[in-house]
Amino acid sequence: MKRSFAETLLGAIVVIVAGLFLTYSVKTADIASPDGYNITADFSSVGGLRPGDNVQISGVKVGNVANVELLPDTYLARVHLNIKNGYELPLDTAALISSESLLGGQYLALEPGADEEMIAPGGAIEYTQAPQNLEQLLGQFIFSMQDDKKEEQ
Repeated sequence: MKRSFAETLLGAIVVIVAGLFLTYSVKTADIASPDGYNITADFSSVGGLRPGDNVQISGVKVGNVANVELLPDTYLARVHLNIKNGYELPLDTAALISSESLLGGQYLALEPGADEEMIAPGGAIEYTQAPQNLEQLLGQFIFSMQDDKKEEQ
């Protein structure tokens, strides 16, 4: 009887600790839908941007990517953004997809413009820039180096 009581007690402790870890991770991961408003931006390529990625202005998180979808009529990628309340964006704001490091990890950087009119909830960012493809850039560099060597000969 003592053994089964000890096993039951140990099992209860494990379940409680697992619940504490789950609660902590949900609070720190910022998974809950933030209070804010939604806007969209269309890109020719999203380069691995995913729902949940950060939206930043000057390196400060101001929202997250809510959804990424393909528009069937234009074949552009539409990115749905959730911007926290308190951050208003001018109409001429630009959106750029950037990498956190060489190893990956994408975020959406916003560069606010100077327009006095603001983007309304449900509005769209008109000025967008797709991410730079590192493999393409390296390929162009290698081929340009080979062309330079051919010209020297």
